[in-house]
Amino acid sequence: MNNTHDGMRYPSIDQLVSITKSKYKLVVGTAKRARKIEKGGNILITNPRNKKSIGIALEEILQGKVIITD
Repeated sequence: MNNTHDGMRYPSIDQLVSITKSKYKLVVGTAKRARKIEKGGNILITNPRNKKSIGIALEEILQGKVIITD
């Protein structure tokens, strides 16, 4: 099994949906956070495994640095 974390394989959708309780909330919240990162917003985690803003936003959600609300 390949243990590298690249692309959209990390973090897994199952981990993220268990946090947000809704795929819709996850998608909307991630997109908003990714846009902020792309516009120069600070990255809230150290040494992100992903290089793209979407992946970084998902990692931030997984680590509890970004909370998605209603």
